Amino acid sequence: MIIAILIFVGILLTGAAGYKSKSLTRSGAFAAILVGLAVYLGFGENGLFLLGVFFASSSFWSKYKSSDKNIIEEKLAKGATRDWRQVAANGGAAGLFSIIQYFNNDMIWLVGFIVCLASANSDTWASEIGSLSKKEPLYIRSFKRVEKGTSGAISLLGSLASLAGSFLISIIGFWLFDLSYFLTALVFLFGFFGNVIDTLIGAFYQQVYVCVKCGIETEKKRHCDLPTNRIKGSIFVDNDMVNFLSGFVAAMSAIGVIYLNN
Repeated sequence: MIIAILIFVGILLTGAAGYKSKSLTRSGAFAAILVGLAVYLGFGENGLFLLGVFFASSSFWSKYKSSDKNIIEEKLAKGATRDWRQVAANGGAAGLFSIIQYFNNDMIWLVGFIVCLASANSDTWASEIGSLSKKEPLYIRSFKRVEKGTSGAISLLGSLASLAGSFLISIIGFWLFDLSYFLTALVFLFGFFGNVIDTLIGAFYQQVYVCVKCGIETEKKRHCDLPTNRIKGSIFVDNDMVNFLSGFVAAMSAIGVIYLNN
């Protein structure tokens, strides 16, 4: 009981620290606390540790050379400080699998949980590190060079970072949960696959707006303190939806492979 109380206090303090360091908004800190509690219920201290690795590494790369990313962040819906929607988009699916695990203890939910985090880490590393590439990325619909920060664009540096981000979560998951080599490889591959899904949805379905004042194309619904005009993409598919779907689909795909192999 005492340990559980200490962990609960630790989750609260972690959320507060994220808010104080400006990695999270107030709503983002509250959402992170809820995700942390869900993960603890489902996967205990090991699950919290793995979640912490994701949030810590993501925050680090978001802050790393942030001054060089100011122009890119004008195009992106998200900034270095995450609100509740962004926390839910990156950690909501992992929290969902944690709650399911609490009521129905099964290895497949563990795999789904780790794949969600691997996918989110893969996508974050790809975006944050890839944006530092010296070359402009390639847009997958035309394979032409486009501005950094364009959804659906890829670079060699970003792709390598994506692989590294998924690998980190998979190898720590292997250590924490004593996963088999097969499941570890599955987490790694589908964690990276989640980033691929993110890129595809971003290229074909994600909303893109144009600022009515400065003319920049952006994911933001407001720019230069004015509402922007949507020029393409589905009205229901914003950056947060893309992040949630990519992790969830990757996790369910991994679970499907497990079923096929049983």
